[in-house]
This record gives sequence, structure tokens and C-alpha cells, in this order.
Amino acid sequence: MTDSPQPVSSAHHVWMGLALDAALRTRASADVPIGAVVVGVDGTVLGTGWNQREELGDPTAHAEVQAIRAAAGRLDSWRLEGCTLVVTLEPCAMCAGASVLARIPRVVFGAWDEKAGASGSVFDILREPRLNHWTEVFAGVRQDECAGLLREFFAAQRAEIDVQRSGDSA
Repeated sequence: MTDSPQPVSSAHHVWMGLALDAALRTRASADVPIGAVVVGVDGTVLGTGWNQREELGDPTAHAEVQAIRAAAGRLDSWRLEGCTLVVTLEPCAMCAGASVLARIPRVVFGAWDEKAGASGSVFDILREPRLNHWTEVFAGVRQDECAGLLREFFAAQRAEIDVQRSGDSA
């Protein structure tokens, strides 16, 4: 896994900042801090999403799906042709599939997901030649910031578990 062979633009960096801001909205819940935005052809943010699986009790409430739903609602169309999906973590199989089905031509992501990624690491759904729609992938945008947010979250989760365990044994 390497950063994108595609040239990354300054707009990608700005949009990733918006996705990072969305990821911070998970702090009120136990959700993994992942954020996403769908940006229109003119650079307008059409949809914003953050993980809400824990908050909503919905296994499909991933950041990408939330952002895609919001953008489709705003455009009153399921076809998001010309849009760009920007997400802090490499999309999983469900989210990569959703972006293909929405006809999103570009996906920009920050950190790689070596366990469940479906945009070039474990799987590559976005560029699967047997599908009817293909996607340009821009990987590793602000990767250190995106990965750092996840590392901090999981370190805090592990620390909380350690505290609980030490309290149980007392």
C-alpha cells in the first residue's frame, strides 16, 4: 500500500480537513472517529457524515454511507456523477460498493485500513474491472492526521478496558 499514484490537489487537502472535522463529531458517542464528505463538481459540500453505528444502533451507519445519503438527498438523485467522496479511512467493502453504486467517480481517503479496506489494501472494489463503474482513487491524503485520530481513539479504548479490568480484580 502506497500513497496515491494520482496527483493529489490542494482541494483534496482542504476537503480532508472537513472530513477530519466530521470525524470529531463522534466524540459524543462510542463510535470510531471516521468522517466523510461528498463534494460536488463546483467544490460545494453536498453531504457530510461520521460514524454513527453505536449512536444509532445501525450497522450501515458508516461515515461514507451517511455522507452519500445526505448528498443524494440534497441533489434529489441517487446518481452522484461528478462528485468526490472524501473519507478519513479507506472505505470498507460496503462503503466502496455504495460509492460505486452511486456512480461517484473519485474517492479520496486518508489512512489505509489493512484489516478491512476495500479500496486498494485488502480488496479493490473501486477499481474492479468486472463492475460497471470505476473510480479514481487518491490515497494517503493527510494520512498521518487521519491515522493519528484513530490511534488516539483506540489507545483510549484500551486504557478504559485496562481500568475496568483492574477494578474487577480489586
